[in-house]
Amino acid sequence: MSGLDKFSEKMTRRVARATSRRSLLTLIGGALTGAAVIPVLPVSRAQAQGHGGGGGADPIAPQTTGNPQDPGDQTKCDYWRYCAIDGFLCSCCGGSASTCPPGTEMSPITWIGTCMNPADNRAYIISYNDCCGRSACGRCSCNRNEGDRPMVRPQANNDINWCLGTASAIYNCSTAVILGVALEQK
Repeated sequence: MSGLDKFSEKMTRRVARATSRRSLLTLIGGALTGAAVIPVLPVSRAQAQGHGGGGGADPIAPQTTGNPQDPGDQTKCDYWRYCAIDGFLCSCCGGSASTCPPGTEMSPITWIGTCMNPADNRAYIISYNDCCGRSACGRCSCNRNEGDRPMVRPQANNDINWCLGTASAIYNCSTAVILGVALEQK
């Protein structure tokens, strides 16, 4: 027998003599309980708060349009225009809800959503454009799938990198441009 086999057998027999089945089960249970506690240890929860990277040291100032017909904070995922958005909010990355940050280019290819404006209770057609050309912003990640359609209808699917038709296919952030009022369903 090799030396490793002899050593393993010797250690296994020593543990078997020194412990009972109950104490072995106690040790295993303690290890499992200890492993279950790891996710609740105090660590940075910056991503869960909607702000990435800064660990809370770099808060994002609220952005509003100042227009009572366009209510809400453009840096928050619950802003009314973001009902079908998937990506980082350009309003947290140096742009706004409808403009790209400097150094990026708005993709001419988009996906479309219809969102309800709480100010006038009307549905608006929203064009979600990806801003491309720089690496991902990493701030204010937002994934809302209201009205999202399967990949077989790509114009209404938010899971595609829409940075096609631009100089660079590198995704940075997403905008939500109002195209117009949606027609009432009869």
